[in-house]
Amino acid sequence: MIYMNKITIYTDGSSRGNPGPGGWGAIIISGNNIEELGGREDNTTNNRMELTGAIKSLRNIEAGSEILIKTDSEYVVKGITLWINGWIKKNWKTASKKPVLNQDLWQELLEVSKNKEIKWQTVAGHVGIIGNERCDEIATSFADGKPTKLYKGSIDKYPLKIA
Repeated sequence: MIYMNKITIYTDGSSRGNPGPGGWGAIIISGNNIEELGGREDNTTNNRMELTGAIKSLRNIEAGSEILIKTDSEYVVKGITLWINGWIKKNWKTASKKPVLNQDLWQELLEVSKNKEIKWQTVAGHVGIIGNERCDEIATSFADGKPTKLYKGSIDKYPLKIA
């Protein structure tokens, strides 16, 4: 489903072993619609899964949309809002002149972010924020190879009280 206009997205990532099997989870809220997304990779890291959750979510959003992304990953928020322009200027090198980790995903995140008005927000993890907790549940279930059932439909029928 392609979403547009004002959208809230929750994302999370998980890795068992770091590197190890990993999963990502996302919830897209647009008007009265809500859709959960999730996926798995066999050998990955937590940071790669955090980035993947944001990328997969943004692929479903039309250009021109206003988006609020809520994640417990400071790595993702700081990377996309503070660090990425410096990495690009330095030919994808860090301040210590080392190659940027996960460059492929950062480049993909830049691409899917084009022509979208995105506000990135870090939320505390594991403190009862319903959207964040559900994304963690989705991500860890995929990482564990036992994916939970994903919801798609009206927010009125969503089993959790997510605002």
